[in-house]
Amino acid sequence: MLPFILASASPARRQLLEQVGLQPQICPSHFDESVVQAATPAEMVRILARCKAEIVASQYSGDALVLGCDSILVLKGQIYGKPESPAQAISRWQQMRGETGQLLTGHALMDTRQNLTLVDVEETDVTFAWLSDRQIKDYVASGEPLNCAGCFALDGQGGLFVEKIVGTPSNVIGLSLPLLRRLLGELGYELGPEGLRLSAPQSPAFPS
Repeated sequence: MLPFILASASPARRQLLEQVGLQPQICPSHFDESVVQAATPAEMVRILARCKAEIVASQYSGDALVLGCDSILVLKGQIYGKPESPAQAISRWQQMRGETGQLLTGHALMDTRQNLTLVDVEETDVTFAWLSDRQIKDYVASGEPLNCAGCFALDGQGGLFVEKIVGTPSNVIGLSLPLLRRLLGELGYELGPEGLRLSAPQSPAFPS
């Protein structure tokens, strides 16, 4: 079966893939996200995910499945990626507390053997608890928010501060496992007890 390559250094994404039986090769794209402009948050994460997957695929000499992902939090029309500093993380949390935002993750799955790429976005609503300024500063001091889109990690200490999720929990962690399953199915693969295997291709539902 084809190697499965994750175009990301995210430990959370790697762990999600491992828990469903995949053993991904880790190959960060080091793509400069600041060069991308888009009309909507959904378009932005689509472009970023695809760019990351394409960069890594171009560096791989053999056939492979390459997954690129990018996540952002949208709150009151503002886009939050990873904070640039502790001060920015504190400021963002002061805006996030008690509010509901949308966590968007773009997924780009490339099959270099078939020369096919599927791209789609999963959106999940996240409602945050009301934190005091002291709680916010203590959480930011832990360092965890500085490495996360939206300044929180659902699978870490940040899970304490999430009141409600409407949608796919794994999407908030870093990638949507249900969406990945559907994308794999469209490319003609399915996940079984022994990992990835070929299956009957499904009718495409997601444009590239």
